[in-house]
Amino acid sequence: MVLEGEYRVDIQIGRSKIARRAYGMDEIALVPGQRTLDPRLADTRWEIGGIHRDIPIIASAMDGVVDVRMAVQLSQLGALGVLNLEGIQTRYADPEPILKQIAQVEVTGFVTLMQKLYAEPIKPELVRQRIQEIKQQGGIAAVSGTPVAASQYGIIAAEAGADLFFVQGTVVSTAHLSPESVTPLDLAGFCQEMPIPVVMGNCVTYDVTLNLLKAGAAGVMVGIGPGAACTSRGVLGVGVPQATAISDCAAARDDYYQQSGQYIPIIADGGLVTGGDVCKCIACGADAVMMGSPFARASEAPGQGFHWGMATPSPVLPRGTRIRVGTTGTLEQILKGPAQLDDGTHNFLGSLQTSMGTLGAKDIKEMQQVEVVIAPSLLTEGKVYQKAQHLGMGK
Repeated sequence: MVLEGEYRVDIQIGRSKIARRAYGMDEIALVPGQRTLDPRLADTRWEIGGIHRDIPIIASAMDGVVDVRMAVQLSQLGALGVLNLEGIQTRYADPEPILKQIAQVEVTGFVTLMQKLYAEPIKPELVRQRIQEIKQQGGIAAVSGTPVAASQYGIIAAEAGADLFFVQGTVVSTAHLSPESVTPLDLAGFCQEMPIPVVMGNCVTYDVTLNLLKAGAAGVMVGIGPGAACTSRGVLGVGVPQATAISDCAAARDDYYQQSGQYIPIIADGGLVTGGDVCKCIACGADAVMMGSPFARASEAPGQGFHWGMATPSPVLPRGTRIRVGTTGTLEQILKGPAQLDDGTHNFLGSLQTSMGTLGAKDIKEMQQVEVVIAPSLLTEGKVYQKAQHLGMGK
């Protein structure tokens, strides 16, 4: 083992390869400080793109998680939901029969059905309609698309009244190489062109985060492949355990703030199931978290008790799975309680406030400074399916 620099410990895998030790959420624990706090005094407010929210939790832009109704209800509860502009909601005027097909199909025909359903073209008029439906009901219209979709529908979404645009991919960077016949999205140019704030991701490293911030990101999403419905790590072998990824990217945020005077939030995205996961992410440096499968369990969720990954219908390399998550309660119970389960999947806000009280953290900034220790357990981030099954979320 060789100490390299001030923070990095490298391990020799073999004669030709050196690796850095990284940590997942199940390998760390939070340490109480010298004071405690009444949880009612814990301030969980945060800001993204000039929008203030009481709860630092975002529901993922997945078709089984967020539709118009979920986006509106999440807004009303003080959180945020992101609508997928490349999903069922913008391909079909009536998405309900399509969602029912996805819920009812046998496992052997799932991928084929998904590829068929998602081959239906995206309709610009439905992009406009869904955003307007959210706004007309008083919700915050946050929408998401891949870089390709961003170039096609970004301005349409902004003109329709969207409040935030999330540019999301398995990996997003400002240095993308393409064939000569393909022009990659200029992220910096896109941020300048868009009249609304642009959030970008996903990434897992200091350098890429810093580049995205310099390109004009209003927020950066951190996490590649740790989610229960995503199999990118298994299929592609790409990713960094979340605790280390968040810490590295948060360091870039802090350095950028020192350089520019602009504080841009970091959002932990993927592999988060319990209130404890939320608390650990913020303690590692995140300003907020993005969650999918926990919200797919809400009675209001469009997935009808199922959850699937964004890359599942890919015509090139399908990856992801459909998980039977079931229904455990209402959206309000899952987000704000009262909890009817004792496994940490109900009342995320209460979990965060209680943890902050136990740790003596008055607000998110103080929560980011609490002491963290290495506490390996039998579960590691690479065994997310075991954790999901333990919580009744297995296939």
